[in-house]
Amino acid sequence: MIGKQPFGATGQMSTRTIFGGFAFFQATQEDADRTLDLLLEYGVNHIDTAISYGNSEDLIGPWMDRHRQDFFLATKTDERSYKGAWQQMRRSLERLHVDHVDLIQLHNLVDRAEWDTAMAPGGALEAVIEAREQGLTRFIGVTGHGFSAPTMHRRSLERFDFDSVLFPYNYLLYRQPAYAASVDALLAACRERNVAVQTIKAMGARWWDVQPADCNTGYRPISEPADVARAANWVLAEPGVFLNTTGDLRVLPALFDAATRLTGRPSDDEMDEMVARLDMAPLWDPSTPL
Repeated sequence: MIGKQPFGATGQMSTRTIFGGFAFFQATQEDADRTLDLLLEYGVNHIDTAISYGNSEDLIGPWMDRHRQDFFLATKTDERSYKGAWQQMRRSLERLHVDHVDLIQLHNLVDRAEWDTAMAPGGALEAVIEAREQGLTRFIGVTGHGFSAPTMHRRSLERFDFDSVLFPYNYLLYRQPAYAASVDALLAACRERNVAVQTIKAMGARWWDVQPADCNTGYRPISEPADVARAANWVLAEPGVFLNTTGDLRVLPALFDAATRLTGRPSDDEMDEMVARLDMAPLWDPSTPL
């Protein structure tokens, strides 16, 4: 079974690997039900999805009819206005077959103009706060993609007491000095405030030049079990962080297996060997302004 740790200050004990619902973007209910069996086998008790993840919420909904008590359930709104966020949240509850979620997150809030809209009066933040007051969610988080995500999350935490953050974190990204500094500053802020830290793109080897039809992710995933274990161990060696799983269902068994047998952070030499062998490249340009 995969080990658990506190999800920030929420009182929830979540498995260190969180199931990333993007994997169901184009999946079938049969695919989803096979995945549920895998989650139950490894004791994964936390699901993270979003209304923008294609079929995901619709495929998770039937699970909630039978297993709502087994999972901490999180979704996201990518609307920036009060009205738009409310409409998406109501739709998510319908699709998920629930009367509340445990965590609602402002999705990919890294663009500065969008941030200003979401945080202003009449913005999405007002909507999710009201949803919490009405019992439609218990907690509120913020997520982000790209090189500027950790910096923008620190800005978000200065504006509001979010319960969780989510951002990209892997060896190649962290090897960029500016990104490492922004991540370290965010981790320090989260430790001080007891904010849950979720990470994505642990299995991202490089962007596809041409994405294969049978691959759900825009990036080429690390897929061989030994390499999956190496990448997972690198992320999960950071105390307190969670690893949100890759969008490629084929990688899940190896990733869950690795999470049951953590061996500590691999050396830079070990990681560099994998980077060279797999022809890996950072998923975001390190010259992007923070």
